[in-house]
Amino acid sequence: MYNLLISLFAAALFGAAVFAQADTAPYQLGAGDQIRVTVFGEEDLSGEFEIDGVGRISLPLIGSVEIGGSNIGAAEARIVTLLADGYLITPRVNIEVMNYRPFYILGEVKSPGSYPYVSGMTVLNAVALATGFTYRANKKKIELTRRIDGQEVKSFVDPTAVVRPGDIIRVTERFF
Repeated sequence: MYNLLISLFAAALFGAAVFAQADTAPYQLGAGDQIRVTVFGEEDLSGEFEIDGVGRISLPLIGSVEIGGSNIGAAEARIVTLLADGYLITPRVNIEVMNYRPFYILGEVKSPGSYPYVSGMTVLNAVALATGFTYRANKKKIELTRRIDGQEVKSFVDPTAVVRPGDIIRVTERFF
């Protein structure tokens, strides 16, 4: 029992440390993000796209490009490389996120589900969007699941924790 408690505590600390690092890392594009790709001087190659479930967008001339899991700079560089390979001499590409993918809130909230992400949102703001806690909610035990570098990381967080696009928040049930 003692070893189980220590391992749970260590996992919570590890998750919190990984979340803190992820909050300062560049934003990683993912499935459900709506982006605008601008190829300067080439209006026919520019447009708005939604990243599909496997992390790809389909661009004119070059076809399917995998950008899910990449930061914006890396995605721009990937598109530049593909366009420079026989299509344009010196392509210049800019990517802008138009709409972030939603976050999800489950468990002991009045209206669980998917909600649009708003920059600077905390767990408490997310709970407010879900019309508040139920009477059985354990307000001190909220689990946050986040995909970081391709892996899901879970940790218990307090209500002031920052929410990112694609996060899954689970409000647990209290016993008494």
